Amino acid sequence: MTTLRAALVLTAILGLSACSNPDRFGSGNPGDGMPFDPNAPGMNGAGDITSGVLDPASPEYFRQSVGDRVLFAVDQSTLNDAGRAALSAQAQWLQSNPGYTAIIEGHADEQGTREYNLALGARRAASARDYLVSQGVSSSRLRTVTYGKERPLEVCSTEACYAKNRRAVTVIAAGAALS
Repeated sequence: MTTLRAALVLTAILGLSACSNPDRFGSGNPGDGMPFDPNAPGMNGAGDITSGVLDPASPEYFRQSVGDRVLFAVDQSTLNDAGRAALSAQAQWLQSNPGYTAIIEGHADEQGTREYNLALGARRAASARDYLVSQGVSSSRLRTVTYGKERPLEVCSTEACYAKNRRAVTVIAAGAALS
């Protein structure tokens, strides 16, 4: 019984002593030996947030703040006023961030044949690309792809679902101009 008690006390002491060194895992910067400083340059007091949604030059900011999609009416590839406004904001972001390229995905709802929806998705993507080019974005930075009805956001048979699936989505990527 005393051996068991001694083992438990020793385990508790070792466990508590392991918790006494606040820099036991290092600062996250190999070899610097300094404690982690959340207020260091680039850290903004909350980890490396500058590369996330709060950084206006990040793809995540583009997706969440600028908006990455436009919606279309049934069987249409013509942009409406809301679509043009969204694409104008996208064009401004792309012009301010020339290090990024974009792939514009065209999508359709589940109504109609696969072939029809692939062609409709291609027209929607081309319509979005053409508008971005008309706003000053170089066509060498843009590429289109169609998914037709193959990648729905919503799977159901109501107009509310169909409306979400009739879209063009601008996907941002870092890199040189697309070929």
